Amino acid sequence: MKKVYGTAADALDGLLFDGMFIAAGGFGLCGIPELLLSAIRDAGTKDLTFASNNAGVDDFGIGILLQTRQVKKMLSSYVGENDTFMQQYLSGELELEFNPQGTLAERMRAGGAGIPGFYTKTGVGTQIAEGKEHKDFDGETYVLERGIFADVSIVKAWKADDTGNLVFRKTARNFNPPAAMCGKVCVAEVEEIVPRGSLDPDSIHLPGIYVHRLIQGEHEKRIEKRTVKAA
Repeated sequence: MKKVYGTAADALDGLLFDGMFIAAGGFGLCGIPELLLSAIRDAGTKDLTFASNNAGVDDFGIGILLQTRQVKKMLSSYVGENDTFMQQYLSGELELEFNPQGTLAERMRAGGAGIPGFYTKTGVGTQIAEGKEHKDFDGETYVLERGIFADVSIVKAWKADDTGNLVFRKTARNFNPPAAMCGKVCVAEVEEIVPRGSLDPDSIHLPGIYVHRLIQGEHEKRIEKRTVKAA
């Protein structure tokens, strides 16, 4: 089965449609699938729902799709650092389903494991739990959260072999593995594709069985908020 494609557009060919649900890895600007997001923008696919911890910044990450009004709804835990996100939400133009960070990660992981829902104490007694099923276990109240099952997952890794085994670099591991798991099809972009058999099996963070399509590309190393020491 061919997994390696030449460009992001090639890797997404036949997968995109208006109104689809996409799970995206990354945290802030760390480990975001920037090449695939640019290809989605260029394809003009609209009315998108994204499950992602946040939406990057105004001109990078999912922020570029907010600028072009291609996103209808976000499932996120953090809105900060993106004025477009904030403005579209406050104006009612963008739907937003807030999720605690751990709950969002577990919803993705659960979807990847075929688990339709789970109970958690996180959010009980807050707006997060409104309208959701509650149940008591051992005298404690829990709220039901649904697993995430996306049409497509897009993720960013450091290295891969041609079978799709992925290695993430340090904190770029963040939401990428659970996001990759929960899509019907997973497309990954990496900095380097290495020969099959050259990756230490103990260093592989996500097995290639979860990855259906793969590209290698050049990536921009952005810093979300630069802090420098005074001279």
